[in-house]
Amino acid sequence: MDLVSRFIAERFAVYLCNLDPTVGVEMRKTRPCVVLSPEEMHQNVLTVIVAPMTTTQTRFPTRVRCQFAGKSAEIALDQLRALDIQRFGRRVGVVDAATQQSLRKKIEDLLLH
Repeated sequence: MDLVSRFIAERFAVYLCNLDPTVGVEMRKTRPCVVLSPEEMHQNVLTVIVAPMTTTQTRFPTRVRCQFAGKSAEIALDQLRALDIQRFGRRVGVVDAATQQSLRKKIEDLLLH
């Protein structure tokens, strides 16, 4: 069985992802990342589009605030990345429905307006 058919990341699931190595101000280390790309994409390519999460509260207009795993966090849409599936660790949950809706709206505002 090839790698593509073994890993299909669910949209809005949160995985621990290794973001290193990085350059400049890119978010570093292994951290939770929200999957934004659709499952259909993962059936055909070995990359997954994610947004990293951080507990640092900046209130930037490119961030979506949320509660996850009992902590206040922000999902950093200004740090979107396409990650190879080899960077993925364990699945740690799914963001709630309200956060999913906020992500959809913010992505539309950022990329389509």
